This record gives sequence, structure tokens and C-alpha cells, in this order.
Amino acid sequence: MISGKIMFRLPVVRCIRRHLARFAAAEQANVAVLFAIMLFPTIYLLGMTMDYTQAQRRQSQLDAAADAAAIAAVTPSMMAQSTTVAQTTATNIFNATANAIAGGLSGAPVLTVTVGNVGLVRTATVTYTANSSNAFPSVLGTPVWPIRGGATASASGAPNINFYLLLDDSPSMGIAATANDISNMITATKNQPGGSANCAFACHEAHPNLDSGANSSTKDNLTIARNNNITLRIDLVAQATASLMSTAQAKEAVNNNTYKAAIYTFDYGFNTVYAPSGLPSADLTTAASQAASNISLLTVDHQNCVVSGCAITTDYGTDIENALSSVNALMPAPGGGSNQTGDTPQEVVFLVTDGVDDKIVSLKSSCSGTPIATGSKYRCQQPIDTSICTTIKNRGIRIAVLYTEYLPLTSNSWYNSYISTFNSPSSSSGQIAQNLQSCASSPDLFSDVQSGGDITGALNKLFQKVVETAPHLTN
Repeated sequence: MISGKIMFRLPVVRCIRRHLARFAAAEQANVAVLFAIMLFPTIYLLGMTMDYTQAQRRQSQLDAAADAAAIAAVTPSMMAQSTTVAQTTATNIFNATANAIAGGLSGAPVLTVTVGNVGLVRTATVTYTANSSNAFPSVLGTPVWPIRGGATASASGAPNINFYLLLDDSPSMGIAATANDISNMITATKNQPGGSANCAFACHEAHPNLDSGANSSTKDNLTIARNNNITLRIDLVAQATASLMSTAQAKEAVNNNTYKAAIYTFDYGFNTVYAPSGLPSADLTTAASQAASNISLLTVDHQNCVVSGCAITTDYGTDIENALSSVNALMPAPGGGSNQTGDTPQEVVFLVTDGVDDKIVSLKSSCSGTPIATGSKYRCQQPIDTSICTTIKNRGIRIAVLYTEYLPLTSNSWYNSYISTFNSPSSSSGQIAQNLQSCASSPDLFSDVQSGGDITGALNKLFQKVVETAPHLTN
């Protein structure tokens, strides 16, 4: 019975095996068919990917070349050249990169470079079309992959500018320039009479013999400073102004434009140092020599007597608002600064000061500090009133401010009573500094220098910010 069952099942097993063998053979055939079907698109995709990747790499290289070419046409040195020269330069820079990848391109790129000026603004546009050679032309059905791109850059050319330098020459600018100079000044004046003793300021007096406790042989503190080779802040301002004129000369030679300068000092009055015919002059060499020779401290008659006759018996000597009003009256309406017919120079004021008024006012209410009665008027020490700055800026005239920080003299009772309130918490952050920052046309046109700082460097940096505009890509 058992053997009968086995004999009955053997044909079934053989049948199943035959069907499995046929299925296996059919499955192998299906795989082969599927592989054959997928082979062509796979090769196509691989070829397309490789050629596309190569085309994108070459386009990126040419895009970078277009960027470099556009920027090159509007650099500061190129702005002094004609648009034709700028166009040639941009073309050469692009072609140098294109030649480096020429093996991957089918022919030279078709390049278009346009350079044009509108007023002071120069715009350079670089566009190209090219064909990247394909590694699998038969697969893709085309020997090349088209690529294209471009860049546009613009910059403002250096404008023609009239500079009006407004320099504080009041007694507070007679402070010794560095910590070492201050120490030497205090030591050198220890035997001076009255308020001149142990003083860091080199006051310039016409008649020091009239000071309290003085005699006919008494010298003023300025003479003592000079006899001891002590450098004063006003000396650094004079040096910085002369240096600025030299910097302006060099810059205009590079920029192919014109800078003119007028130099004024101010104290309780407004004084002309250099302004031939009352106007800014292009003779910057003479401006430099005049600055070096003629910028000096205000001369007062003697202590508590600013002018001869002593109509007002108190010290004073700084009226910043009067100085700004005076220079505002001299400046014409500003132009765009281009060389186009009918255009005129831009107007820029450089204000160099420690930022504190010390003037006589008629009304007590007009002083933001602590007014001191003197006869029928008041002595007023206060930070600059920025309303006149606003008036000037509203005319389209820029103001650059160099703040020579007011030195905190915390051991001085007068300073503590009348100045410290608006010079706190520090000379770089108090109301004096804040008002001068507000006076400047923009934050980058304000700079401050502490005692012993580099006034020449700071003034030159301000000048660079006024005259330069960096080129930039616009797309």
C-alpha cells in the first residue's frame, strides 16, 4: 500500500520540476530583456549627466570671468579712463579666462561688452553665449550644449568737490597733545602766576603781565610750551590739515578730477586761513603750506579778558554755531560734481573740534549748559547746537566731523562744575560726542580721536570715505 502511494506521486514531482525549470529559463530571459530595455536610457542619462555637469562647470568659469570683467571696468583707477579703454580692458579680462578653457568649448564665446556713463555713475555690462563640447554627441544627438550668462557692475566716479575745513583754534585746543606732553606742561608751568600755574593748557596771551600775580617778566603758557618743545593739540591739527592737502592732491591725480579747498579757523570769531578771493582754491600745495604756517591758537589779551579793553571780564572763546553759520553763507548750492556742462562741484564741510561752546549769549534760556552771568549777558559752555548742522545738510551739503575728544579734567573744579555733566560717562559717549555724531551727515563721516591719538590718520580716513565709492555687481 505504501509503495503504491510512492509510485503514484513520482510523476507529479517530475512535472513540478519541469515547470520550475521552464519558469527559471523564462525568468532569465525576462531579466535579459529588461536589461536590454534599460540599457539605452541608462547610457543616455549617464552621458547627459556628464555633459551637463561639464557645461555647468564651464558656464561657472565664464560667469566668474564676466564678473571680473564688469568689475574691472569700474574700478577707481579705470574710472579715470575713457569708456573705450574700460571696454577694452573688460574684454581682455574675459577672454583671458575663456582662452584657458578653450579646449572644452566649441569655438570662441560670443561676447558683448558695453560701458556707459550717466553723470558720475559708470555701468559696465558683460554678456556672452558659448557652446560646451559634449563628450557623448551621438548619444545626445547634438555635439554641443549651449551656455550663456553675464554680469553688470556699476560705481560712482570721483566727483569734483569743494572742501571747507573748519578748524577749532580756541584755547581748549591748546591742551598738550599726549599724556607725556600734559605731564611736562603741568611741570613746566608750576611757577606760573594764578590760574596759569600747574596748567595743561598753553593759553596764548598778548599781555600775560596783566594776569593776577604776574609781573613784567611773566610769559604766557604758550611761550613756556614752545620753550620746552611741548606739542599741543592745535599743532597736530595744523599738521593733519597740511597732510590732508597732500593726500587730496595725490587722490585727484589718480581720480582725474578736481578738489579745491578753503581753510578757516574759529574761536569766538570766524577766521580765514586760506581762501583766495574768498573761494576754495585748487592750489592745494599753497593750502598745505598755509595750514602748516598759519593755524594757531586764539590770542587773548590776558586771563578773564579775551579782547583788549575787557568789555566782558570772563574767559570765553568758542562759538561753533557762528562758524558753521558763517561757512554756510559762503557755500553755493552744491552740484553733482561731474564734468558735464552746467554741473558744479559738490560741497563738503570738514569740522574739527572738541565740540564744546564757550561763548557769550544774551539770553539765559539759550544756553543748554549752566549759564554764568557776566554783566547783562551770560557765559555759556555747552555741546554744539545741531540745528545749524541740519540747516547745512538740508541744502545737500555733507558734513564730516573729527571729534578731538574733550579731555576729562576731573581734578579741575571748573570742569566738574560746568563741563563734566555733558562729558559723561566718557568723552566718547557723552552728550558732546552724541551731538557731534548727529551733526555729521552719516555715521561713517564721524570719527573721534582721544588725547595722543592720530589726528592726521583720522582726518585722512574721513577724506577717503568722502571721496570714494566702491564698485559693486548689480546682478
